[in-house]
Amino acid sequence: MNKICISGKVFHAEEVLSAEQHDYFAQSPFHQQLLHFLKEWFSPETTIRLQTSGSTGTPKQIIVRKDQMIHSAQMTCNFFQLQKKEKALLCLPLEYIAGKMMVVRAVVCGLDLWPMEPSGHPLAATTTTFDFAAFVPLQMYNTLQSPKETEQFSLIQKVIIGGGTIDPQLKEALMNFPNEIYSTYGMTETVSHIALQRLNGREASDYYTPLPGVNLELSEEQTLIIHAPHVANETLYTNDIAKIRENGTFRILGRKDNVINSGGIKVQAEELEKVIRPLIDGNFAITAVPHPKLGEAIVLVMEEMNNPDLLKQKLEYLLPRYQQPLHIITTESLPQTMSAKIDRAATKKLAMKRIPLPDFID
Repeated sequence: MNKICISGKVFHAEEVLSAEQHDYFAQSPFHQQLLHFLKEWFSPETTIRLQTSGSTGTPKQIIVRKDQMIHSAQMTCNFFQLQKKEKALLCLPLEYIAGKMMVVRAVVCGLDLWPMEPSGHPLAATTTTFDFAAFVPLQMYNTLQSPKETEQFSLIQKVIIGGGTIDPQLKEALMNFPNEIYSTYGMTETVSHIALQRLNGREASDYYTPLPGVNLELSEEQTLIIHAPHVANETLYTNDIAKIRENGTFRILGRKDNVINSGGIKVQAEELEKVIRPLIDGNFAITAVPHPKLGEAIVLVMEEMNNPDLLKQKLEYLLPRYQQPLHIITTESLPQTMSAKIDRAATKKLAMKRIPLPDFID
């Protein structure tokens, strides 16, 4: 594990560590970032500092051991039966664990790593056929809007999608592709994914299967607790509300901080969004505002609404009374985070500003 193959060229650790401005790595800022990480990886240091996204609390920097990252890479390579010299696409930012782990898998498993500048259309500028690739949901959605990129994607043998929620429409669009497509569950603290969910084909499932050596349980609040000593420094207490079946597979219902308590009944925002997704074409989100009688009132925030009365009728027919939005508001653009996820906090603030004050004190 003292070398890496990149775009068909083998670089030994000594060559990487001594390369101040190697011609290959000088071709783009992304390639220079790759060189920087490889220098860090091949250095004598046994640990690497990582930035978390906040899955288990406030975003922070953590230190993980390189042997933990190696173990994670081996778990992935074993699961997918990845072989030496198979082509792996790197199109994720190297500032975060997902991009770093694609590099580590190439080192550990002997894959041929093909770096592509991270963008919303990672397959637009390549005709290379890959054996393994990782995307975020936004990249996947954009790819499927282009026939050329869709054809290119269909040739990738094994695909993992992580870093965000895969909505039902995207999952349905992926169902009949010939390649193996998986959703991942994991976080920086577990140095990438610790469970996989098949999205297409006969093995498609709504539940994640933990990788070997990963044990799970639920807290009193029904949030997921992860025991993965080979990849995590300690037991992890997440904010993800989950359901675990007897066979150990599990499903994420939503985030603890996205539970709405309306009239004494708890409503999970993400689960409600799944139910009403077929009724709405554009982007939307479920949030809540304070209410003097209910405690919290459910609010539907959407980017467009052609017929609000018809939508309200459909929601009343589809949902039990306690799940029906008390307010429906529109906005030109739904707030998003840097990673293209719904910005829940900003959406809640938007709802608070848009709903008239009398609604709170009536």
